[in-house]
Amino acid sequence: MTDTKDDISKVWELVDKIGFCMLTTQSGGTLRARPMSAYANRDENAVYFLTDVASHKDEEISRHPEICLAFADSKGQKYVSISGTAEIRNDREKIRELWATPAKAWWDNAEDPSIRILKITPSSAEYWDSPGTVISYIKMAAAAVSSARPDIGDNAKVNL
Repeated sequence: MTDTKDDISKVWELVDKIGFCMLTTQSGGTLRARPMSAYANRDENAVYFLTDVASHKDEEISRHPEICLAFADSKGQKYVSISGTAEIRNDREKIRELWATPAKAWWDNAEDPSIRILKITPSSAEYWDSPGTVISYIKMAAAAVSSARPDIGDNAKVNL
């Protein structure tokens, strides 16, 4: 793993740009993923989500706080996987801070008593950042003809 400032910055930049991810939790002996809208805060080394107190993910996290976040911009060929620890909080100030239009699909307002904060503290991440689909395909085709490995972008594992 690397931990250069540039690689760490790249992780946070991609997470912020992509915005949506699949949150994977443990449910008994299986893994379960669901799409979530992420709010990244590099200064706090945290990724936040709004969640509902009645959701199953809260129970899963209380039993197994280790999670994985998978961010994907397939058109731009940019991906980030984050491993970390999750906790559920009833932080009304943070809920109001994160309240935005997408949340209105689930709750009427930020004062809804069923809203909770899901805070992820990342421990490590890996990112893949290529120049885009067309260029990547061209480089892969050229590599196949020449029997060389294609250089299709940046990849790094980082400690956060």
